[in-house]
Amino acid sequence: MMKFTKKNFIFLVGVIVIYLVDIGVDFWVASKYFCQGQYSWSILILCFRGLSSLITQRFSYEWFKNDCEVTDTGKVKWIFLVHLFQCGIFVRYWFALNYGYQAAFKQKSSGDASETDPSNFIHKQAIDAVTDINMLRVFKTFLETTPQLFVQIYVLMEYDKTNCYQYAAIFISFCAISSSLVDYQISLRKALPDKDEFNELSKFTYLFYKLLTITSWVLSISLITQLSVRIFVILLIFLWACGFAWTLKQRTTFCKSKKMEYLYRIVVGIILIFTFFNIKGRRTKVCISIYYATHTVVTLCILSVYMFWKPAIIKETYFIIVSILTISSLVLGIIFLVVYYRHFHPTTYGKSRAYSDEVDGVAGEKDGVKTGRFQNFLM
Repeated sequence: MMKFTKKNFIFLVGVIVIYLVDIGVDFWVASKYFCQGQYSWSILILCFRGLSSLITQRFSYEWFKNDCEVTDTGKVKWIFLVHLFQCGIFVRYWFALNYGYQAAFKQKSSGDASETDPSNFIHKQAIDAVTDINMLRVFKTFLETTPQLFVQIYVLMEYDKTNCYQYAAIFISFCAISSSLVDYQISLRKALPDKDEFNELSKFTYLFYKLLTITSWVLSISLITQLSVRIFVILLIFLWACGFAWTLKQRTTFCKSKKMEYLYRIVVGIILIFTFFNIKGRRTKVCISIYYATHTVVTLCILSVYMFWKPAIIKETYFIIVSILTISSLVLGIIFLVVYYRHFHPTTYGKSRAYSDEVDGVAGEKDGVKTGRFQNFLM
């Protein structure tokens, strides 16, 4: 049985602080654009935040309803009102802090492997609560943070005048993307009993694999906006359609209702635009190879088309910088990817029920004990 430690609790507090800072930065950047008369950018940033909030709150509410803690009708109504006012994530953080504090400072995991043991059960509650939060953070990252990153990069390339708050927003966006992916992978490993926890080297390798490949891809796609915003939008829609079609082919069963399952597939399609996301507990060597090979080819094609379409742009400083960052990030990202999957990725496929019978995220019953939402899910 995994333990929720004091270090995990302190890290959880830090994540809450980052979440609050992220909200403040969004409104700060939007207000800056508004004060400068750039109303379209301000509205666009707020729209991304609003859309991501609506979707994450919807998932959070459904998960609360599916949990045994809110089977009472009165509690369901209270939870509904909280999520209606977009505060559901704060309730989740409160529960996570409560469970985490009890697990880290009040309880000690016993040698009994049974999850029915009180001391082990509270550790499991804390881990499951944090895993739910980190899944919602992944949704938020690709529904809000990544689109905002495109906006910030486009503004920097389009206009000569730049400000410190734009660089701050880009830096925070990259930090949010990388931290959400690593945190989710760590919590998922804790939730899955047969997966080894990340050691420091594993975290480092996985972090840079994701961060560098996403950086390269975001920069390369951002270059298209300088050629044509319409082509940029069409490309994103096409990539999303491919990702969505793949989720349909996989026949995911992450949610209990059909409506929520389709919403989940739509969100996963958006995530697949930017990074690989395994939605089934199967070997992914072929899929991930095809995915990043395609990214490499498209990136090279974008740079080539850019140079032939606008040959004069080659002399522009921003194009030289972006091209160097794109290529170097891609090469280093692929190197970290190979190192991670060769030396640090779990090799226990097929050895556990978590990877065979029920591979998506629906909670179930095992020996009379309710399994966590991600006990049967593999990223």
